[in-house]
Amino acid sequence: MTSSKSFDYVIVGAGSAGCVLANRLSSNPNTTVLLLEAGGSDAHPLIRMPAGIAKLASYGRRFNWSYDTEPEPELHNRRLWWPRGKVLGGSSSINAMCYIRGQAQDYDDWAAEGMPEWAYENVLPLFRRSEHFVDGADDYHGSGGELWVSPLRHRNELSDIFIDAAQQAGHPANGDFNGATQAGVGPYHVPPRREVAAMAHGMEEADRRAAATALAL
Repeated sequence: MTSSKSFDYVIVGAGSAGCVLANRLSSNPNTTVLLLEAGGSDAHPLIRMPAGIAKLASYGRRFNWSYDTEPEPELHNRRLWWPRGKVLGGSSSINAMCYIRGQAQDYDDWAAEGMPEWAYENVLPLFRRSEHFVDGADDYHGSGGELWVSPLRHRNELSDIFIDAAQQAGHPANGDFNGATQAGVGPYHVPPRREVAAMAHGMEEADRRAAATALAL
């Protein structure tokens, strides 16, 4: 990239949000977008395979900023390991492939504290817009978005035994933690593959449009 090159938009950080924003902005062929990422390329087999999470978590700082928290008083001043993606795709390139949203009450609490735009009824349409739920859209799930989400297709029999035991102990069954309630026990929703933002959020399409430029530093 040379100093003579100019862009309409510069996005710092090629994580999930940055890639979605770059893709949507560059859908206008008259708009140019520069997407900056401090990490490198996501073209690595550990990122492409679900089981790669075990290695990605311990792969030094190549794909992971490997932060530590400040000492936590409630945990006897222990520091907690706080992995964050350092690669095109951000943390979505190194995650554990579970999809779960925030608790609705948390959003409503923010609204009650003076930020009404963060009420759950206001953010739910945005969750639905960004999602492509493979079983089809409903009141809580969207269709046609950048993030593909699916119920768990392959379940270990020990997982089902654990869920059955929890129900016997009095916990309600819940087949959708992104639905009406997060209370209960059940399997997570997952992306069909690790949702590498650079791939699943349309950056390849954006590159083909020649309206977006991704620069991994």
